[in-house]
Amino acid sequence: LGFVTLPWRGPYNSTKFALEGLTDTLRVELSGSGIHISLIEPGPIGTSIRVKSVPQFEKWIDWESSVHADFYRTRLIPHLYAEQVGKDRFELPPSAVTDKLIHAIESSRPRPRYYVTTPTHIMGIAKRILSTRALDSILRKL
Repeated sequence: LGFVTLPWRGPYNSTKFALEGLTDTLRVELSGSGIHISLIEPGPIGTSIRVKSVPQFEKWIDWESSVHADFYRTRLIPHLYAEQVGKDRFELPPSAVTDKLIHAIESSRPRPRYYVTTPTHIMGIAKRILSTRALDSILRKL
């Protein structure tokens, strides 16, 4: 979610976009220094982030009083509590990220970006070939 957004994830999206900007800046600034900057774009990885975010969501978000309560109930709440249901169908284990990290570290010419999961590859392609409006239309439906 660093190069495309999903609705209702503004704070999360914005932190990922910040990493994109910082990484791109460092890569340009450090060009020729022998220091290579790469960004690993993981996508859905099996971690405890959802479980750890639930108490903060419950503490700070009064979703039942929101004008968007139906959306929360039908789409966001099931996603937030998905750890109790099972993993995302595209989710990979943390070792998938480790493999990309090792490649970046050991490469004499690492790539600027490493996509890890299928959704990340798909959205990377979509971002390059679709107009902003077309991509927004797709993302609104996810």
